Amino acid sequence: MPEWNPMPETPAVDPAARNPAGQDVAGQDVADRIRAALAAVQDPELRRPITELGMVDAVAVAADGTATVRVLLTVAGCPLRNTIVEDVTAAAGTVAGVGAVRVDVGVMTPEQRAQLKEGLRTRTVPFGAPGSLTRVIGVASGKGGVGKSSLTVNLACAMAADGLRVGIIDADVLGFSVPGLMGITQAPTRVDEMILPPVAYGVKVISIGMFVRDNQPVIWRGPMLHRALEQFLTDVHFGDLDVLLLDLPPGTGDVAISMSQLLPGSGLLVVTTPQSAAADVAVRAGSVATQTGQDVLGVVENMSWLELPDGTRVEPFGAGGGESLASRLSGILGASVPLLGRIPLEPRLREGGDNGVPIVVSAPDSAAAAELRAIARTLASRPRGLAGLPLGITPTHPGSAP
Repeated sequence: MPEWNPMPETPAVDPAARNPAGQDVAGQDVADRIRAALAAVQDPELRRPITELGMVDAVAVAADGTATVRVLLTVAGCPLRNTIVEDVTAAAGTVAGVGAVRVDVGVMTPEQRAQLKEGLRTRTVPFGAPGSLTRVIGVASGKGGVGKSSLTVNLACAMAADGLRVGIIDADVLGFSVPGLMGITQAPTRVDEMILPPVAYGVKVISIGMFVRDNQPVIWRGPMLHRALEQFLTDVHFGDLDVLLLDLPPGTGDVAISMSQLLPGSGLLVVTTPQSAAADVAVRAGSVATQTGQDVLGVVENMSWLELPDGTRVEPFGAGGGESLASRLSGILGASVPLLGRIPLEPRLREGGDNGVPIVVSAPDSAAAAELRAIARTLASRPRGLAGLPLGITPTHPGSAP
């Protein structure tokens, strides 16, 4: 790494303005305030303050008010380098006494990177731990083509827009589609063996599609599918999440079983269309909960109706599939399974997926977006019990000193 010269020589200052060590007190005060301001700058991938991650190596302020900030990137080819430089420049520029801002970019040493990983990485499945407060939701369907993946990305974006920390795992390894639906073209950043997921619309996303070239097919058997899901949950650093959504493959195969084993506290959201044939197949996807011990959080009916220009509605796929599925699952599981919403068939929903901009972002005032936001808020507001979770406190004997 080349030697860093933070600023040119500056004119001498009055000795009264220096501390006993000979440091410019006024300049140091500005530097301290710059560091405090930089605590509001988050790494775009890790979603943690850059000061907390050890990325702010040095701050210097010249006599003319020019501030020079040295920032250390985790890897040399960081794809969001420009974003970090812009955010640091903007934050430092808000500090009183700062004129121009110069950001000098370096790269962490192997030792610094190892220290960062030590504080971030875990080989366990954090979202499967008994004390995890992350709500894990698997989005399931009995068959393909019912809009399960579109529903997943729109729910995630709606939750993120409401201020929640959200992640998506594209668990449909053989039929991955989430990167395209989210408009993600960049590869995940690797910090040695740790993977940092790309972020789109405030949502952290990981998919096997980010690791294959030219839309090559993935041809794996069951054990490899389990290993892929396990690696997504252990090697990918999502950080603290409020909600983790998994876009599951259709049916009741290996990935659905792996999810129940790796994430025992997860719930299922079952997607169907109004067509009775689709609802019949979706019953099996929801009934798997009787064997895995998961909760079925509800049913969503997609493609419910199409509104014509004159305001009339047509139902190209019939009606009643969602209500029928919710009723049948309630009987099978012995617990109420609600119909959470009915999403209309809307061209802008398809267009948003094709363009990589979910409809809750591209057309937030549309009927489909309004229904999706309502479903997202219902799922996010469901209380999660704290029974059995450790509080981290130790009782003391009566009369003992506090």
